[in-house]
Amino acid sequence: MSGRKSFDELRAGMTPASRARAEARAVELRAEMPLQELRAALRLSQTQLGEMLQVEQPAIAKLEKRTDMYVSTLRRVIEAMGGRLHIVAEFPEGRVEISNFAGAGTGAAEQPAITTL
Repeated sequence: MSGRKSFDELRAGMTPASRARAEARAVELRAEMPLQELRAALRLSQTQLGEMLQVEQPAIAKLEKRTDMYVSTLRRVIEAMGGRLHIVAEFPEGRVEISNFAGAGTGAAEQPAITTL
């Protein structure tokens, strides 16, 4: 590895301020990502996720390319990956979690209330 350094070596040479900026940027990048990047970051293949959802791999590929889907479908995918889906609206006055979708796709009764965060 002539002329190459490991990431740990590079990080060790950074100033504390540079490391803080890099970490802040990493947090920003993790806060927003397409569904396929989230799946990949969790080290799941399309085939593995398909098995969890009881669908074939091509269905996962198609789902990841969609720009619009049912909330219940998105919830099933997120839950299969081990997460929980929250729908949050942002206003100048603050953020509000929409609770209408709390039971979407689970058979639970939907409640049309919203709660502030």
